[in-house]
Amino acid sequence: MNFSTETIALLERFAAASALPRVRALHLPRPELADSKQGEFCALELEDGSLGLSYVLLDDTLARLGTSYGERSLAGTDPLALARAYAGLGGANGAVERTLGFAAVNALTRCLFDRAGYVPDSSTDSVGQIDPGPTDHIGMIGLFTSLVERFVTAGARLTVVELKAELAGEREGFRVTLDPAELASCNKVLSTSTILLNDTLDRMLAPCGSARVFAMVGPGAGCLPDALFSRGVTLLGGSWIVDTPGFVDALASGGAWTPFARKFAIDRRTYPGFDALLKRVGA
Repeated sequence: MNFSTETIALLERFAAASALPRVRALHLPRPELADSKQGEFCALELEDGSLGLSYVLLDDTLARLGTSYGERSLAGTDPLALARAYAGLGGANGAVERTLGFAAVNALTRCLFDRAGYVPDSSTDSVGQIDPGPTDHIGMIGLFTSLVERFVTAGARLTVVELKAELAGEREGFRVTLDPAELASCNKVLSTSTILLNDTLDRMLAPCGSARVFAMVGPGAGCLPDALFSRGVTLLGGSWIVDTPGFVDALASGGAWTPFARKFAIDRRTYPGFDALLKRVGA
């Protein structure tokens, strides 16, 4: 199985063990926010308050979501049915379906974590605990412009893999390439969680077998980490919502999320695993 089908299979086991909440609402950023950080994510809310985020700026996904789905249009929907579409199961698997499906995957993951009493640790930094140094060759999947200076200042060699051809080339202190094969010589990798949506996960992971650290981070990194950890990811970092109504209001208005969410980090070495969490749900 690939990552998406393996993750859906785990959520199917969760559904078999515990009745799932239905969808309460889909929350979208205002269209005019699409060119800002405040317009990058939607949130699928379940009836128990669980929220799942998903990136909406791939192609025309945000516009199509806005046209096809109002806030209450999905109310009462089975979130597992939506999640299956992320893996192309049971119907259409276009960008909109994958986006909604991934939001459902993330919402159901939060539901499982809450029922199991599992709260991941807060993130200790913004770079996936990579701790860059002069002996490191760091691979960056997706150009995190705000983080480049930290790696370069630390003396690390930095190679960035991007999909946008216009970004490729030599920069001051690092280079941007379109070829994931150049990650093969990296001992540490920092990746955007967007690769879970744009069908590049396997292509990006394939050359990273020598990396002793592979951190995947981003607000959309709210899925079960099991299938990622078994594929070489060592840390998953996302946004842990602590105030659902406040977060929903901030997303809709374009306000800051900071008062309503914290950054979390799940380390492969300390994560209890799906089976252990499911036992807690049934206990």
